[in-house]
Amino acid sequence: MAVTLPVTLPDRAWQRAGAAVQIPGVMPAALAFGIHLYAAGSYGIFRDELYFIVCGEHPDWGYVDQPPLIPLLAATTHLLAPDSLRTLRLVPILGHVATIMLTAATARTLGGSRFAQSLAGTCVLVGGVYLALGTILTTDALQSFAWLLCAYALIRLIRDGEQRWWWAIGTVAGVALLTKYTLAFWLIALAIGVVATPTRRILLHRGPWLAACIALAIVLPNVLWQAMHDWPFLVIGRVAVQSKNLPLSPLQFLLAEMQYLNVATAPIWVAGLIAFGVWHRFADLRLFAVAFLALFGALIAMHAKPYYAVGAYPVLFAGGAVAIETWLTWRPMRYGLVAVIALSGAVAAPFALPILPVATFIAYRDLLHQSSQPIERGQLGELPQLYADMFGWRELAGQVGAIFRTLSPEDRAKAVFLAGNYGEAAAIDVLGDGTPPAISGHNNYFLWGPRGHGGSVVIRLGGERDALLRAYSSVEPADVFDHPLAMPYERHQTLWLCRGRRVSFDQDWASFRNYR
Repeated sequence: MAVTLPVTLPDRAWQRAGAAVQIPGVMPAALAFGIHLYAAGSYGIFRDELYFIVCGEHPDWGYVDQPPLIPLLAATTHLLAPDSLRTLRLVPILGHVATIMLTAATARTLGGSRFAQSLAGTCVLVGGVYLALGTILTTDALQSFAWLLCAYALIRLIRDGEQRWWWAIGTVAGVALLTKYTLAFWLIALAIGVVATPTRRILLHRGPWLAACIALAIVLPNVLWQAMHDWPFLVIGRVAVQSKNLPLSPLQFLLAEMQYLNVATAPIWVAGLIAFGVWHRFADLRLFAVAFLALFGALIAMHAKPYYAVGAYPVLFAGGAVAIETWLTWRPMRYGLVAVIALSGAVAAPFALPILPVATFIAYRDLLHQSSQPIERGQLGELPQLYADMFGWRELAGQVGAIFRTLSPEDRAKAVFLAGNYGEAAAIDVLGDGTPPAISGHNNYFLWGPRGHGGSVVIRLGGERDALLRAYSSVEPADVFDHPLAMPYERHQTLWLCRGRRVSFDQDWASFRNYR
């Protein structure tokens, strides 16, 4: 008797697999996910990740230097898996993956076929800044996705007339503003683009005002928190513009953008800007060209960091990919363009992803004659700031703990670690085992105050002994912190054991405030 094999199940499985491959951007997104998972456990925890964990462990509607959502996510993932960098960084990884897929989906919505979708997704995959934002948990982790989702929703509104997308814009805007305030620049730029083009007709509907109300309702508790604390974020922004960020000319800003995005992708986003500006197929979407130029000019005038604008590029990648698919019909040229972009991305990837051992990375950088480009005033060391701020924190916590254990039980009960910045303080709070509590005047640590410590026994990092003796009756060196890969301003710092503060912290705490 013949036996019939159940071939239908494998056939259906293959059909499902084939259908999955047809999802816009699924291949570059899957590649990004795998690369990030591999790299996420390399090096160490980032300075800001430590700080976010501590902020999230003090839940509030806001903090001096950021909204509440990223700290809450950081503290939650740290609670679930305290020693897992991959778990901590799952949110930025998924943010990068989602941005790749949405960029490809935007290209499809604009009329692009598989080539345009793949080209657009590949640009976001290999863009160095997007790789970097997917590497560590920062307040930028979900910004590119949120910026693009607002643009995608506007495209659907304009072309399909689906008013329900206003609900999406309002919700996304509100939630994204709880991760970082920079989305406000993009929303204002989009509003300028809408008003300056025939698209302004969409303002006649109640949808835009509904979206604004939804966003305001979501972000209002954070706005009220900032108001109750005298708008500290505005203070930090002013300090950044005046003394922290490097001022760049328009040309320098443009060149920095091109470097962040991978120079090989420039033809794609430039084509997108031109297409949105003058191409007849995008005549109804002129607003994106106007919005981009308005945003670009505003950020230059404000001396903002160049990466603040990167959320505006995925929609240009999508539009540019569709335009190039139409304008460039010779297949070898198409595939050559994709190959150049992918190859340049692979060459530059070690500068955004910690995929190489440190010694190998330094040798690779020297081989390519590359130097780290600062985005803030200050000196860089052996490693770019992205990597340097992943080193030294466990060693610092270990040294402070060793000093703390030499103290008598009476002194340990009164001892505190006074940190110069939130990175040092958070390293003690998160990584310390048998260490004193940490206090600092930097950003939100200032609001938490001296935690009941008067200053009778203080361990502190850095400073000159003669200057410290004006504040303490006794100052003795206890150790020296000098991790060779840390940022230069963290190195060669003496750990002092100070006793008998002449004016208690409670009386003098206002002088410690350092919002920057």
